Amino acid sequence: MTAIRKEKIMELIPSEKEIALARDSSRSLAQTLPKGGSQVKIRVISERDSGADIDIPISALRLLVDLLTQMAQGNAVTLLPLHAELTTQQAADLLNVSRPFFVGLLNEDKIPFRKVGRHRRVSARDVIEFKVAQEKKSDSAVDVLVSEAQKLRLGYE
Repeated sequence: MTAIRKEKIMELIPSEKEIALARDSSRSLAQTLPKGGSQVKIRVISERDSGADIDIPISALRLLVDLLTQMAQGNAVTLLPLHAELTTQQAADLLNVSRPFFVGLLNEDKIPFRKVGRHRRVSARDVIEFKVAQEKKSDSAVDVLVSEAQKLRLGYE
């Protein structure tokens, strides 16, 4: 596994100009996304040259649309490889919990980890899988509460 360092995490906090440009470009790109196939040809044109045609995986184009959509909402964007190893603080930040709470999850064997000296390291993939599982549990609990509220006619119909 590769350890993740700050310089490996690429963060971009968009300016107002970039937010506006991302809004327009994400809409345009989303409309051109093909329904099938595995690759797409794009043309990149800069101010210095006439451009180049590049074949890219369609999944990369979808990722670009998602990235632009987040930028259009003014969100910072982080690109994180799934094989990366995270510190307990980085993983806690990803889950939006405190580091001590996250360490408790590790001690309860909720998320696998390995030790490097005295330090714990976790796989980004494992942290994301845990997050998705927790969100599913949360969604299920909300569904149960809504169902009960509807049965009791509490105005959630």
